[in-house]
Amino acid sequence: MRNGSLTDLVEEKGTFSISAALHRTGDDLVVILQGGRGHIGAVGMAQPRPGLSDPGRTSATSSVYTFLGHKEDDVAKTMAQALASGLGCRVVVVAGLHWDGISPRGIDEVVAMCSDLTARIMDKAGGK
Repeated sequence: MRNGSLTDLVEEKGTFSISAALHRTGDDLVVILQGGRGHIGAVGMAQPRPGLSDPGRTSATSSVYTFLGHKEDDVAKTMAQALASGLGCRVVVVAGLHWDGISPRGIDEVVAMCSDLTARIMDKAGGK
């Protein structure tokens, strides 16, 4: 795989817009996930490994770092795990998602949008 930027993807729904900037570093992938007011809230990283219950299936081991008071940890970790297992490479997701006064329903919409972005990233980066 080549080094460098692959593309920027955008997912929009209602008043929400989330962008994912993709960057290849050797065989590895870095995703900058931003929505609302830009910042860094959490960093998730994952690497592929054989599945524990089925070694023929690729899974991923992951870690996440979340800055105090931020809630992006689940999104960053979930995206990193899915991409690492689907692409077969190490993945780092830097996530910053913030909308003042977001409702629980809005949070659910943003999480669903991130899931849709994960699938689009997999397609763009050549996943399974």
